[in-house]
Amino acid sequence: MKRLSPVTPPAVVALDDTDRALIAALADDARQPVSELAKRVGLSAPSTAERLRRLEAQRVIERFTVAIDPRALGYTLQAIVRVKPLPGQLHLVEEVIRRIPQFVECDKVTGDDCFICRLYLHSIEQLDEILSKVTERAETSTAIVKSTPVARRLPPLD
Repeated sequence: MKRLSPVTPPAVVALDDTDRALIAALADDARQPVSELAKRVGLSAPSTAERLRRLEAQRVIERFTVAIDPRALGYTLQAIVRVKPLPGQLHLVEEVIRRIPQFVECDKVTGDDCFICRLYLHSIEQLDEILSKVTERAETSTAIVKSTPVARRLPPLD
């Protein structure tokens, strides 16, 4: 997955109403043909394609992706894991987390814990097996996700 460098953030871009409508339409369905996007935002298809290229060049649009329902793949549980590496283990813990595919997100954060991670599980029994690879080098605190009242969404586009 491509990530922006934390050292060189993208320049702040001013979006107009058409840009915002285009991004919102893509957030609803990134597979829409340009002709359908053009109808939704009130532009011609060539103008819409040019706006998409510009938004990509400005790094407003980073990539087009797919959203899946993990339950369809048998992942019935989600967990949030706070990870506090033991002294001198920070980079090794980060590498261990990167190699475990069930960790689908991980943020390096300030505070007592260095990482906040999300992982998907087929069963609760998997949790100990996965975390044992991390707890050799870190302390963990785990919460099972009951529901997601606010799913990942776009930040405000104003």
